[in-house]
Amino acid sequence: MPASEPVRLGRKRALPSCPNPLFLKWLTELRDQAKEKGLKIQHVYQKAISSLNKYPLPLQNAKEAKILQNFGDGICKILDEKLQRYYRENGPNAPIHSLPEGAPPRGRLDNNNMAPSRKKNAAGDQVKDKGGGGGGRKKKREYVPQKRSGGYAVLLTLYRQSQIPGGKGYMFKMELQAEAQLLCDKSFTVPDLGSKYTAWSSVSTLIQKNMVLKTHNPARYSLTDEGSALASRLESAEQENKEASEGDREEVRSEEEEEEEEENGPRVVDLTCSDDDEEEEEEEKEVGRVRPAEKPRSDIDGTSSSSKPQNPQGTSGRKPTGGCLLPGAYEIILCVDFIETTGGSTHRKQELVKELQRNGVSFDVRKLNVGDFLWVAREKVAPVPGQLRAPAGRELVLDYIIERKRMDDLCGSIIDGRFREQKFRLKRCGLHRPIYLVEECGKAASHMSLPETTLQQAIVNTQVVDGFFVKRVQDVRESAAYLTVMTRYLTKLYQNRTLICRSRELEGDTGSDEEGGGNPSCSLISFAEFNHGAVKNKCQTVKEVFARQLMQISGLSGDKAAAVLEQYSTPHSLLTAYDRCASEAEKEKLLSSIRYGKLKRNLGPALSKTVYQLYSTQGALT
Repeated sequence: MPASEPVRLGRKRALPSCPNPLFLKWLTELRDQAKEKGLKIQHVYQKAISSLNKYPLPLQNAKEAKILQNFGDGICKILDEKLQRYYRENGPNAPIHSLPEGAPPRGRLDNNNMAPSRKKNAAGDQVKDKGGGGGGRKKKREYVPQKRSGGYAVLLTLYRQSQIPGGKGYMFKMELQAEAQLLCDKSFTVPDLGSKYTAWSSVSTLIQKNMVLKTHNPARYSLTDEGSALASRLESAEQENKEASEGDREEVRSEEEEEEEEENGPRVVDLTCSDDDEEEEEEEKEVGRVRPAEKPRSDIDGTSSSSKPQNPQGTSGRKPTGGCLLPGAYEIILCVDFIETTGGSTHRKQELVKELQRNGVSFDVRKLNVGDFLWVAREKVAPVPGQLRAPAGRELVLDYIIERKRMDDLCGSIIDGRFREQKFRLKRCGLHRPIYLVEECGKAASHMSLPETTLQQAIVNTQVVDGFFVKRVQDVRESAAYLTVMTRYLTKLYQNRTLICRSRELEGDTGSDEEGGGNPSCSLISFAEFNHGAVKNKCQTVKEVFARQLMQISGLSGDKAAAVLEQYSTPHSLLTAYDRCASEAEKEKLLSSIRYGKLKRNLGPALSKTVYQLYSTQGALT
């Protein structure tokens, strides 16, 4: 800076006033009214105020404000109504870019940006008002979850898991919920009455605050450095509270002994008894004495007191499962996808429901994210006195799932690509006995866009290549008869079995306890986990997207795509392998020797060349 230029001291220059003070005034009033009533729309108005403060040009009406962020049809309509009322009261030529006389002075009307007001102290000096004026920026408050809340329990559980020597350093969702439930007063799976949120909802807040890290699919949860530091402080406070409560119990115990001594006089020591007798007497007193502070938490909560004491570390020696269903404590229910009862040919679909009712089949219509029919073992729950509805029982999904296809539907699914995608999703759903129920259309098959031989070949490939069990029926009545027979068969098969709940996250998507044997597995997944894992538009990994890309190539089936993924799991790894090849011919034949399927056949040069052209050709394909 040149020496001749004087140094300018003083306060910073005030920000320019908003060119639309009237709209700003109305939005501020709307926000304050919503804030007084405790409505969440106050945050919408606050965002609109911030957007309007940043806009440097005057607005003629509220419709012009639609170009601004956070201005929707609702806010613009409210402002236009206020503007018309303002014109009626003050005339059609009333200025809208300046406040009327008697209004607050011009400037930013947002409370968060107002200049600090000044008032006089007792000595008459002017001082800054530290009240609602918001003179300076408030210091950001540190996030600390409330004790025994969802976030508190998740942080402590992950921290204790990380402190175990040789631990894996992360936890899956199911085991994290099971362990954290011991430290939380609110349920991690069932929302409170009148609310849609559970204790698990706080995990999203922990991720936003950079306390918890979520990776992989299935999701793995672990602590960040910030989360570990906060959890360490929470654990220290927990230990201090525990030591303080133990100290209080010792004081209470000593006071009880002093009172007993005052009432009964000083304790007389019997010199005739041995030390062993004295120790036995002390042990009997300790066992017989019931201390209120030492009651397990389950007694306080009203649950059984026969449970084992809680493990202070929370993770070692405990298997996170959803319990088991004993024989006779559950019933087999057929679940029907709601698409099978609504839409399309309503008469034909209602005929299926009527046939099931006529056959006396217990079924439930619900949304299935994959498949059309499946069976669940539903826990029998007795109604609770004083409650309108009985509590919901646990549901475990049996290993059988049915995809129903009419010949016309099969033809359409082959043309638009749904056929292969549905088979791919059925293989990944976690159930190991997929069934294709094919309804013949008779003479209608001759009027379809695909030859009947093509449709028959697709059905044979589904059974031979993909390993699905295919059941052919003639009409809806035979379909209902097959579902009835299957329901009765499964009811008899599972009537004397103990069903154990397992997690797909811990055991993977493939493999079954029943492979090689004649009996279905007694280790089943819950319906909630099954349906959540089968969501069609859920977040997918790069490997899954790559598999879908490969399966769009004509002639490249699911088995062939899986064989390619075993060697090249991502497009990047495949392109890197192409770069290492010395010539074009070598690149075209790179995938030709990959073996696929049970017969271990080669992928072939034709498909290998097609894949190479798809991923390595610059510009449009010819």
